[in-house]
Amino acid sequence: MLCKMGLALPQAAVVASNSFEELDPDAVILFKSRLPKFLNIGPFVLTSPDPFMSDPHGCLEWLDKQKQEFVVYISFGSVITLPPQELAELVEALKECKLPFLWSFRGNPKEELPEEFLERTKEKGKVVSWTPQLKVLRHKAIRVFVTHSGWNSVLDSIAGCVPMICRPFFGDQTVNMRTIEAVWGTGLEIEGGRITKGGLMKAMRLIMSTDEGNKMRKKLQHLQGLALDAMQSSGSSTKNFETLLKVVAK
Repeated sequence: MLCKMGLALPQAAVVASNSFEELDPDAVILFKSRLPKFLNIGPFVLTSPDPFMSDPHGCLEWLDKQKQEFVVYISFGSVITLPPQELAELVEALKECKLPFLWSFRGNPKEELPEEFLERTKEKGKVVSWTPQLKVLRHKAIRVFVTHSGWNSVLDSIAGCVPMICRPFFGDQTVNMRTIEAVWGTGLEIEGGRITKGGLMKAMRLIMSTDEGNKMRKKLQHLQGLALDAMQSSGSSTKNFETLLKVVAK
């Protein structure tokens, strides 16, 4: 499917992307050399009204009670289900670490996670089936984001200036992870590419307790500033959106 999409894209009158030109100029140059009209018109998270106004599980209220920049947020999106061994390793890491955590768990936590884990971590952790992610990542209590590196999550992380621990699975996620780690310096791949108790705890310690985590956050603040500039009336994304409207209106 992705191959067919790639072959068809040069035939499009315009290709619009949920990103902004300043985020990865080299990629923009490459796309523009291969596509007749390539337009970055995002990130949408900074312009579109939040469609998920509700917080049915009280995540934000729970975060209000936590220390600033102290909480680990975990989400692998709405499609990914962790392999059983990695799920078990994640559970063991969360049991042992002393940090509070918020876990957006795909499925029913009470049915699919060990009862002993939920009981043991109930004072420091909150496991729910859904979170208002953008609001969560913008909350002052969040310090690190354990993620699958999906593009929407990457943009949410930039909007909230939260460093990422990445465990990619498929599609663009591996490329996103490499960019996060090697180009932007705003996160890192989990050691070995798979979730292990030791690997996850090592990554959390690095971001939470060393200057590397602070450097990542500063780099994210820089990217956030570029994103905000792109969405201004004279910004690159706004100008590209105006060009898109002209194409659509023909």
